[in-house]
Amino acid sequence: MTLYWESKSRYVISVAARIVGIEAHTLRYYERLGLVQPERSSGNIRLYSADDIERLRYIKTLMSDCGVNVAGVEVALKLMERMNEMRRQLEEMESRVEQIAQAEVEDTIEGAEWKEV
Repeated sequence: MTLYWESKSRYVISVAARIVGIEAHTLRYYERLGLVQPERSSGNIRLYSADDIERLRYIKTLMSDCGVNVAGVEVALKLMERMNEMRRQLEEMESRVEQIAQAEVEDTIEGAEWKEV
């Protein structure tokens, strides 16, 4: 068995703040509100993933560019998460329908009698 080390980029709060273009205290505030949940190191240091950075950019855009307040951001994030879940479920159903259709075609072919012309 071969084990592969999965490398995921993580950023400390100062780097994440610089990437997103907001202050570190704003990131801590967003965390207190539950808008983002960075991982923690064994030393309890916040570690932001690429997904966290993307989410923070979205939050910043909503608040800065669109003028949405924190409550609106929470609603938008929940709607976005629900839409992603629905998209995932739809993809699963489409895959299942395709499998069923393929199985029916294979059953039809196996059950058909072929005549030479």
